Amino acid sequence: MNSEEQFELITRGLQEVLNPQIIKDVLEKEKRPLKVYWGTAPTGKPHCGYFVPMVKLGHFLKAGCEVTVLVADLHAYLDNMKAPLEVVQHRAKYYEMVIKAILKSINVPIDKLKFVVGSSYQLNGDYTMDIFKLSNKVSQNDAKRAGADVVKQVANPLLSGLIYPLMQALDEHYLDVDAQFGGVDQRKIFVLAEENLTGIGYKKRAHLMNPMVPGLGQGGKMSASDPNSKIDIIEEPKVVKKKIGAAFCAPGDADNGLIAFVQNVIQPIHELKTGVTGSFEFFVDRPEKYGGPIQYDTLDSLKEAFISGELSPVDLKTGVSDKINELLKPIREEYDSNVEFQKAAADGYPVEVKEKKVKKVKNKGSRYPGGLKDATVADKVESTTEALQELKTAYRPSIIFVYLLTQKLSALIKRNSLYVATIFGGAFAFQAFFDSAVTRWYENHNKGKLWKDVKTKFLEGGDDDEDDE
Repeated sequence: MNSEEQFELITRGLQEVLNPQIIKDVLEKEKRPLKVYWGTAPTGKPHCGYFVPMVKLGHFLKAGCEVTVLVADLHAYLDNMKAPLEVVQHRAKYYEMVIKAILKSINVPIDKLKFVVGSSYQLNGDYTMDIFKLSNKVSQNDAKRAGADVVKQVANPLLSGLIYPLMQALDEHYLDVDAQFGGVDQRKIFVLAEENLTGIGYKKRAHLMNPMVPGLGQGGKMSASDPNSKIDIIEEPKVVKKKIGAAFCAPGDADNGLIAFVQNVIQPIHELKTGVTGSFEFFVDRPEKYGGPIQYDTLDSLKEAFISGELSPVDLKTGVSDKINELLKPIREEYDSNVEFQKAAADGYPVEVKEKKVKKVKNKGSRYPGGLKDATVADKVESTTEALQELKTAYRPSIIFVYLLTQKLSALIKRNSLYVATIFGGAFAFQAFFDSAVTRWYENHNKGKLWKDVKTKFLEGGDDDEDDE
């Protein structure tokens, strides 16, 4: 493969290339393999959008490039703590295993692929000193703008979001590469690196950008932070069909996430597997009553059929979900057969146990209208008696009156419970009035028969059912 063919393969399918002359100089003048790196922060679980950079890694390796995959564990922590420190190492391991499984599933040899974990060199003294140097060159606004499309944006941003793009720029030097590869959402960080690395004595690099895979909803990219927009790499077949079935897909409009997935993932993978540039195959297992199975041999013919209405949204969804399950099958099989793979996933993404909220039972009490509407008359009388028993230890003279009134009117209360609240409410309302009167009566007649009777029955716990003497 000559230098022109190498350059064509390296840049195939990319949305944008910054400083392409750097790549050409390496291939044509220096006549050595291009050194390129792709970085990924182990935050959420990898999804089907990762097939896009994996295809390009396959192109780079096929073109003879030296490829480094940076598992940026510290970046994952700096990005608004998307990956806590206690799990970030497990996620880094999971990401490495997922990437290797994806590449093997699309027939990309991984023996020449180099994996580097960011914290293995980003904590040394020279790197830290360069962070200080770069922070003295880059303004706060430039750093914030550079990370706007990558770092999670919040109302009160953390300082870590400003360090993130500086570290990504420095990684180009410390990984000793000629070019950095990433999604088009990384463009502002790439520009920051081009404009500022030379200011601290390091050379400018080329930058390669792939298009972003649209999410399954209406607008937006496929993102690990939005479960409804993405399909996980180890998603179950039924879940894949369900998510694709719910994807936004307007009839006759080829500008949707499913067509984009076919264009950016399915077609390039078919080319990579067959080794034939431009090869394409898309099969739809359609029922006979709707026209029977159909196959498209070019992407343009698929788009034309969808725009004309020959291929309905339901048919397109069927074809895409079947193709995705075909791509994911070998990855799922490797995951199911690899205990270390499963452990990395379990440790990196522990299941959160949510505490169930205990519903508080309202105690409306008997004071409120309707609070005891379902209670029986006996229950109401019993609750009244219990209340009086609680009050007897107070030895207030007014309780004598309340007790006597209760005994005399109990029969009426039992016959007509509707007047219970009214009677006792009135009784306690006169409590203060009778307090002083009964006190004087007691002082003059404390040896009387009535007081002895009441004292025996109430204050000393005598039998309430005995007849008065």
